[in-house]
Amino acid sequence: MRYIEPHAHMVSRVTDDYVAMAASGCAAICEPAFWAGFDRGSSAGFHDYFLQLTDYEPKRAAKYGIPHFCWLCINPKESEDVGLAKEVLSFIPEFLDRPNVLGIGEIGLNKNSRNELEVLEMHIDLAARHDQLILVHTPHLEDKLKGTRLTLDALRNNPRIRPERVIIDHVEEHTVGMVLDAGFWAGMTLYPGSKCSPVRAIDIIENYGPERLWMNSACDWGVSIPLSIPYTALEMRRRGHSAEAVDDVIYQNPLRFLSQCGKFGLR
Repeated sequence: MRYIEPHAHMVSRVTDDYVAMAASGCAAICEPAFWAGFDRGSSAGFHDYFLQLTDYEPKRAAKYGIPHFCWLCINPKESEDVGLAKEVLSFIPEFLDRPNVLGIGEIGLNKNSRNELEVLEMHIDLAARHDQLILVHTPHLEDKLKGTRLTLDALRNNPRIRPERVIIDHVEEHTVGMVLDAGFWAGMTLYPGSKCSPVRAIDIIENYGPERLWMNSACDWGVSIPLSIPYTALEMRRRGHSAEAVDDVIYQNPLRFLSQCGKFGLR
């Protein structure tokens, strides 16, 4: 089995997770910028974090034979402070030429506030000006539907954004249709207690088809499973999906999207 992990927060994981992922056939890891488990107090903290994502973490992954890529942003959990966000966005361009940077992400909304929306729009503008791929975080639980609608509106309001270069992550049954209908890619996050379980993700694939869908573990500081994708692949086989159909979802689909960035390549 081979797969691409397109959304994993490896700075929160131990090296045993890298070993297990490599042994399970992980061909590449993509790490979006995220929350550190606490709110950072200054833009300098983000600058150091971007150095970690673009320098240290690729070296750690390479020890286990896995290429490591990343996305950069100030994440939705910390974007209520618009002044801080502007400081962080001011130095993101200096990192965009680094060899493992795929684009801007994971941007989006957390509580659907006015300030979060303003920062989301600033990120979208930054991505458009620098011709970057975009990865979007959608809110959890009862805020997801509203947040997804607000996010789609913000993306469509920027005429330079091409939907095929944007993936809206953490979709569920009530949001995946609107994302795909608008021409965007959709990511299903496999969590043991929230978002999509393996069974629900497979149901979505069977109901909507595999086109422009990927799966990810988004493993982070909370309860999450770094091997969610290969576990779900096994469940797909048990449900009667062919090996080729499984490969299309867990390897070929992320490869199709990520290859829109010229820096994404697999050895």
